[in-house]
Amino acid sequence: MSIRRRLTQEESRTAAMEAARALLIEAGPQAVTLKAVAARIGRTHANLLHHFGSASGLQKALASHLAKTICATIAEAVLATRAGIGSPRRVVDLTFDAFGKEGGGALASWMLLSGNEDALDPIVEAIHDMVDKVNGHDEEPMHEVTLSLVLMALGDAMMGEALSGSLGLGRETARDQAEKMLIEAAERAGITLAKG
Repeated sequence: MSIRRRLTQEESRTAAMEAARALLIEAGPQAVTLKAVAARIGRTHANLLHHFGSASGLQKALASHLAKTICATIAEAVLATRAGIGSPRRVVDLTFDAFGKEGGGALASWMLLSGNEDALDPIVEAIHDMVDKVNGHDEEPMHEVTLSLVLMALGDAMMGEALSGSLGLGRETARDQAEKMLIEAAERAGITLAKG
């Protein structure tokens, strides 16, 4: 008979977030349920219910976790680009991957369709905090570029492959356009970025 080590509340939440993220990437947002996450980490449904209150609470916590983690990585990439050791393309790729490969776009859509009205709050807050962190210049251009980049990445995650294919464009076209937009916005703001 094996004895399970009792996890702290923080360790249990972290394990649940890692399992939820894996389920999101592997099987989509509909797979992120209390039961599935509990099974993956060897805990009970009741244990996760205690931590998150409901499946929508779990999904909101996952959205917050993803947004904070991904925005921290994007902020580092932005600062590295400004320092001449990163590239605008890295910022674009991280943003597009957050909504595509990492499942952020699917999760946000699923939560909205499920009636979770405040579903986007953690994502919007994390993006706003990231912009404030990296913003050393005029806010308006940075806000406009952030809005455009996020909407492009979200749209690409939802229908980019089908739309680019139907228009006879390469799959990287939206990312190429986003990179061009970032470079042009930086030039207008007097910010020198590393390229490539």
